[in-house]
Amino acid sequence: MLTQVKFRNTNRSQFFVTARKRVDAYFSEQAISPHANSAMWSKAIFFLTGYALLYGLILSNQFGLWTMLAMAVLLGMFAAFIGFNVSHDALHGAFSSRGWVNRLLGSSFYLLGANPYVWKITHNIVHHTYTNIPGHDEDIEVAPGLVRLDPDDKLQPWHRYQQWYTFPLYSLASLSWVFRKDYVKFFKSQIGQHDTSAHPRKEMIKLFVSKGLYYLFFLVIPFLVLDITWWQLLIGFVLMHLAEGLVLGLVFQLAHAVEGTSFPLPDNQGDIQNAWAIHQMQTTANFAPRSATAAFFCGGLNRQIEHHLFPKVCHIHYPAITNIVRQTAHEFDLPYLENKTFGSALYSHYRLLEKLGRPVQHAQVVSMSRTTGSVKSKAGAHATN
Repeated sequence: MLTQVKFRNTNRSQFFVTARKRVDAYFSEQAISPHANSAMWSKAIFFLTGYALLYGLILSNQFGLWTMLAMAVLLGMFAAFIGFNVSHDALHGAFSSRGWVNRLLGSSFYLLGANPYVWKITHNIVHHTYTNIPGHDEDIEVAPGLVRLDPDDKLQPWHRYQQWYTFPLYSLASLSWVFRKDYVKFFKSQIGQHDTSAHPRKEMIKLFVSKGLYYLFFLVIPFLVLDITWWQLLIGFVLMHLAEGLVLGLVFQLAHAVEGTSFPLPDNQGDIQNAWAIHQMQTTANFAPRSATAAFFCGGLNRQIEHHLFPKVCHIHYPAITNIVRQTAHEFDLPYLENKTFGSALYSHYRLLEKLGRPVQHAQVVSMSRTTGSVKSKAGAHATN
């Protein structure tokens, strides 16, 4: 049984109070809703329509094998973009002030082959509360034993090469989600320290029915409709999910597993000696914050700091509140971690994997990642103080 983790307020606990007041004032002064605007709805329509169009074109059976294969890969990428731009906001209740709209759009998560109910537990509740805390945040448990992101995990000989083999492993994330992860998470009695021993019966029915429908639409129907062999269908299905998994895996890892982010451990009493919001500032990093392309495709997940502090604010507003959060963090002498580009974030993640896989640098990484004060890195993610 894991120790119950508690966040203890410190002298800097007023940081979030101040940031929240300023963000609320921004929406009030601008007379705008923190939920979706016309630009956000346009994004949602674009990705959902693109997904449906690609699926329909493949099933039309009017194209050659290589063209259908390319469309399958693109379909996998569009599935990931729907997850970022539609499902994620809706499942956080950020897309609309109307619950039924959020529930409807949150159902788009089924298009990824994933389960919205399980996601809301593992992500909304566990990950957003216990970010980067080993043993509690299961999002940092990437292929346990193979990939070492927790500095307390036993260092194995193969970890020396993890900066090379981890990236291909991310491609398997979507396949795992479709065939394994949701089932495993649903039937666990506890995720982190959250009790998951009693699920509503309707959620179990939804889990199996939705999975069955996904297998029907992406395996059975294509096999019956298309003039392809079973192994050609399998190749297309796998490549679709490899593309989807790589996009999903990279975007999520670049927000919490780069140089400068911390992996704090609670003390013997289960206490994290910081307020929750300060903990978020130490464990989360932005990437490519000024890139319109990253903002469009990543659904605001390139601004994870703003998302973790204000998950019920639609991501379309993150660029507007970034300066508020950054300025408030500076005033309270807190880190504001960001990589200027997607490439620099990718390289920072690579370097972190490399350091965590080498015994020579192990002590340094542990010291940096366990700190409960502000964290600065000389390269990669850095605090813009």
